[in-house]
Amino acid sequence: MIQSMTGYGKATATFGDKKINVEIKSLNSKAMDLSTRIAPLYREKEMEIRTLLTQTLERGKVDFCLWIEKDAAEAATPINAALVQNYYQQIKTLSDNLQIPLPADWFSTLLRMPDVLTRVDVQQELNEDEWTVVRSTVTAALEHLVDFRQQEGAALEKKFNEKLDNIERLLHSIEPYERERVTKIRERITDALEKTLSVDYDKNRLEQELIYYIEKLDINEEKQRLANHLKYFRETLAGGHGQGKKLGFIAQEMGREINTTGSKSNHAEMQNIVVQMKDELEQIKEQVLNVM
Repeated sequence: MIQSMTGYGKATATFGDKKINVEIKSLNSKAMDLSTRIAPLYREKEMEIRTLLTQTLERGKVDFCLWIEKDAAEAATPINAALVQNYYQQIKTLSDNLQIPLPADWFSTLLRMPDVLTRVDVQQELNEDEWTVVRSTVTAALEHLVDFRQQEGAALEKKFNEKLDNIERLLHSIEPYERERVTKIRERITDALEKTLSVDYDKNRLEQELIYYIEKLDINEEKQRLANHLKYFRETLAGGHGQGKKLGFIAQEMGREINTTGSKSNHAEMQNIVVQMKDELEQIKEQVLNVM
C-alpha cells in the first residue's frame, strides 16, 4: 500500500514528576526536510532522534517537537528567602542611618527587588532510564504518524483508481469518432475539390494522398502506449510505499500520449474527450505530489 507524506503523530509518557510530550507533523516535500525543537535536557540525543526520524519517514517536510511539562508545584518560581532577608536588613539599616521612613508594605517592596523571584534551574543530567522512556515515546509518536500516512495513502489509492478508470473510459469513447473522422476528412477534401475549386482530379492519386494524410493522424500507437501507462501506474500503486517519484514519471508519460492524441485528433468531439482526460490526469498529478 502506498503512503501519503501528510501525517500527524503524538505520544506522551511520564517519568517521575515530568510529563514527556512528543509531536510530529509531516507534509509533502521532494526530499527529507526535518526541523526539530527539543527540550534542553534531551538535546544531546538530537542526532539519534534525527536518525530515527529519517530512517522511518524517509521523505517529507517534517516538524518534530519534544517538550516537558511539570507539576504546578514544581513549576512555581520559588521565593529566594535569604535574598529577601538581606534586602530587609539593608533597607532597615538605610532607614535608621538616613532617617527615611520604612515602607508601609514590606512584602510588595521586597518582592519587587532584583532576583527575588528569579528561578535558578539546576542543570540536570540525562540518565539511561529516562532516555529509554523518551525514546519509546518518540517511537510511539512515529507509529501513530505512519498509521496516519497509511490511511491517507489508502484514500489516495482509491482516488487514483477512480481517475484511471475515468481515463480508460474516455479512451474507449474515442473509437467511434475515429472511424467517423476518416469519412469526414475524405468528404471534406472531396467537396473542396469538386464544389469550391471546381477542378478535375485524379481519384487514385487523391486516395493515395488521403491514406498518407490519415496515417499521419492515426492515434493507435498513442492509445496503446497510454493503455500501457495506465496499467503500469496500477502495478506501481500495488508495489507499496516509496513509489511517489515513479508514479510522477508515469503520469508525465501519460500526459505526453494524451497531448499527442489531442494534436492528431482533428475532430471536435475527440478534442473534447482529450480535454476531459487532461483534467483527470491533472488531478492525478496534483495528488502524486503527496505520495511518498
